[in-house]
Parts: sequence; C-alpha cells; structure tokens
Amino acid sequence: MQQKPRVRFAPSPTGPLHIGGVRTALYNYLFARQKGGSFILRIEDTDSARFVPGAEEYIQETFDWLGLSFDESPRNGGNYGPYKQSQRKEIYKEQVHRLLEKGAAYIAFDTPAELEAKRAQKANFQYDASTRMQMRNSLTLPKEETGSLIQSKTQYVVRIKIEPGRDIVVNDLIRGKVVINSSVLDDKVIYKSADELPTYHLANVVDDHLMKITHVIRGEEWLPSAPLHVWLYRSLGWEDSMPGFAHLPLLLKPEGNGKLSKRDGDRLGFPVFPLEWVDPKSGERSQGFRESGYLPEALINFLAFLGWNPGTEQEIFSLEELTAAFSFERCSKSGARFDLEKAKWYNHQYILKMPDIQLAEMFRKELLQKGINVPLGTVTSIVGLVKERIYFLHELWEQTSYFFEAPVSYEEKTVRKRWKEETPAQMKALASLLEGMDDFSAATQESIVMDWIQRNGYHTGNVMNAFRLAVVGAGKGPHMFQITELIGKEETIRRLHRAVANIQ
Repeated sequence: MQQKPRVRFAPSPTGPLHIGGVRTALYNYLFARQKGGSFILRIEDTDSARFVPGAEEYIQETFDWLGLSFDESPRNGGNYGPYKQSQRKEIYKEQVHRLLEKGAAYIAFDTPAELEAKRAQKANFQYDASTRMQMRNSLTLPKEETGSLIQSKTQYVVRIKIEPGRDIVVNDLIRGKVVINSSVLDDKVIYKSADELPTYHLANVVDDHLMKITHVIRGEEWLPSAPLHVWLYRSLGWEDSMPGFAHLPLLLKPEGNGKLSKRDGDRLGFPVFPLEWVDPKSGERSQGFRESGYLPEALINFLAFLGWNPGTEQEIFSLEELTAAFSFERCSKSGARFDLEKAKWYNHQYILKMPDIQLAEMFRKELLQKGINVPLGTVTSIVGLVKERIYFLHELWEQTSYFFEAPVSYEEKTVRKRWKEETPAQMKALASLLEGMDDFSAATQESIVMDWIQRNGYHTGNVMNAFRLAVVGAGKGPHMFQITELIGKEETIRRLHRAVANIQ
C-alpha cells in the first residue's frame, strides 16, 4: 500500500510572508489534499537574531484568511511535535552528537575575525576539504585541547564534513535528475554553541525525517541546498527515508530580470504580501492583497497559475478543482512572471461570480459606516447593476455613490458637451412628465419618456445624456431608468430641478 504523502510548509518568522511563500504553501496543500495526505505547518525559528515579533501570528492569519487549513501545526498540535524548531533543541543536539561520533561532522573554533582574515588572504576562500586542515577545529587540534575549549565555554560551531569527489544525486519531481559533485560544497555550519540551535540545514533534515515528511516542495532558491540535505540524510543513516524533492519556479518581477521583491511592489504600486504588514521597529506600513481588495479565492486561483497550468483553456478553478487538476508534470521549470493585470482580472471574475446578496452584505457595512442606512434589498439591486464595472470591492462606493447621495457638482467636460441652450426647458418638462407617473418602474419610465422625446422631435442622445448628468453628476452608470427606479420619483425630480438651477 502506497504511503499517503506528508508535506510541510516551513516559514521563518523573520517578517511578513512573501506572496511567493504563499504560492509554495498552496502547491503543498494541493498535492497533499489530492493524495489524501497531511499538510503541516512548521515554524523554523532557529535564527533567533532575525526573529520578528508578530510574524508567526501573521503567518497563521494569512492561511486562516485564505482558507488553507493545516492538519498539524503549532496551533493544532499533532503526533510529531513540537512544531516550532526553537522547542526542539534537545532533538537537534542528539543528532549533532551522532554526527560527531560517526566522524561525519567536526567542531570548529575559528572566530569571525580569523575567518575574515582567511578570506582576505585567499580569494574565494571556502571552508572545505582543501582548507579545513589549516583551521582551528577538532580535526587539527589535540583531543585534549578540544575538550578543554569546550569545557571553558569557548564558543564553537559544528560543521558537516563533506568528502570531495562524490556525486550527489537529487531526483527532483519537476527538474528531473540533478547531479552535483561534492567537491563544490563547503563544510556548512550545522550547529552553533552560542544559542544552542542548529542552522537551517540540519534542523530541516532532522525535522523532515522525524516528522515523516515524504515530499519537500519548496522554491527554486533552495535547490542549491538540496545536495547538502541529501548528504546529511546519508550521514545520519536515513537515506532510505529520504523525501522526494520538488523545486518550484521562481516568481519573477513584472518587468526586467530577477525575482519579485518588495521593492518592485513599492515601485509599481502593488502588494507582495498577503496581508498588510506594519514593521514593529520602524512602523513602516506595507500593503497586503487582502487590504487592497483581493478576494482570497481569486488570489489562490491567480497564484496557482504562476508556475503551473492545467493543459486546458480553463482559467477559473475552485480550490476543489485545483486540487483535482494539480500535478508536478504540469509545473514549469522556468520562472513565472508576476502579472498584476492578470491578478486584477482574476479578482474581477470572482466578483462577477459572487451572489449579489453576498456582495451587498459586504458593501452595506461600508454604507453604515458612512451613515447610510438603506434596505439590503435595495443595496443588492444596486450592486447587481454595477459589479461588472469593478475589479475590487472598495471601488463599489465610487461606482454607486450617486444612488445614495445627490451630486453636488457636475463633470465639466460632460456639461460642455451635453448641456445645451434648450436643455433647462427640456429638463423642467421631463420633471413634469415624471411627476405624473403612477408607475415608476424602469420599463414604464422608458416607454413614456421615449414616446415624449419622439413626439416633441427632440434629439434622444442630447436629452438622455443631460438627464444622466442631472441625476448622476457625470456621464457614467448603468441603464438610466434602472437608476431612477432605484432612487425613486421624488429624488429624481429633485435632482432635475437642482441641475437646472445650478448648471450654467
């Protein structure tokens, strides 16, 4: 029986979550759900110097908003915890000791100043098989001196011992077979006595093994780490339980070369974080997709297509449809360019799909904050008329304000084009015509007004555009008589008289 997959998303709480990280988590989620497996959140907080307060809570809030639920996490618990690396110190120490006992790692006492001096002395210095015997470590120092230094609390690091000339094979589910010779690898630091914590490399491998992770799905930027992780699995004797790797394509900036960064978002005016982030030190505020008006379903659909495609013309997928369709075979090896216009298009499509009543309930909260209390049924009718015109929910007020508030000014270019010498008299006559109607439905209004225009030999475009200007204040909006039906007869007539009095 094939083992059900266990995948993990393992962010570091060093600041806001980049949208590329959300895409990585989404692909993990889709793969796990499709195969009936488990989706795990692990917080990689071993870099204590870079820890940022509030970052862990931000990560969890992001996935709550997106509706991507974890089966195991620091909040949910599970059988393989703790799920925060800072709480797993003793587990890592045990594995560090095993590596040292096997001679697969060694203790190094080189100070930062000594390392810097070595780099200045030797161009492209790398701490590896060719240089390690020139340094201060347990391979070059007498055993007694090594023990004495440790006893005296001298700070040290533990380095993995990479033997040169070995081919390391990484079987990647997206990129195929990748072969790296161990001679290009350095003896990476895997543990620091200063904070008694491992570095990313060791903690990652130990946790993936002990949490029984079957597939490591992460960004392309981690591909250079994969050979070292394979080496660590072998050194620890865990080669038989090594997970499958899948390194996702980079998210590229909208223009030019390079991966998407916060600087690109700031320069071009779009978010690169899922939620708004306020830096706890500087107070700097960075916009988020949520606060910018993106719907979570739209953002998920957009991100899914950044590096993957279903092989069909279909572009709108529910989360369930994405889960059924996802496969690594359809993932791209090359980078995926971030397309802001496509993100907006997806948001527009999901707004169109949203039931009018749901959209109205959301919009009515904004109206109440403005002191406008209109029946939900009326708001529902209004949003149904304008939702094809909006890309974000916050655009609703701009597109509908004239339904709730009479214009206090009139668009100048429309006045110059549409308000003729004969217009005031026509608008007064139109007000009288509307006054006499008992049935103020859109259909009745249209029939009577169009007949009146024809009988009097008026120019239809001139009359109707002036009518729109008087009621709306600009040359915009849905069908004219749908507007007047919703604002009512008295308000329509009042606006006509006000326009006659105020438009010169």
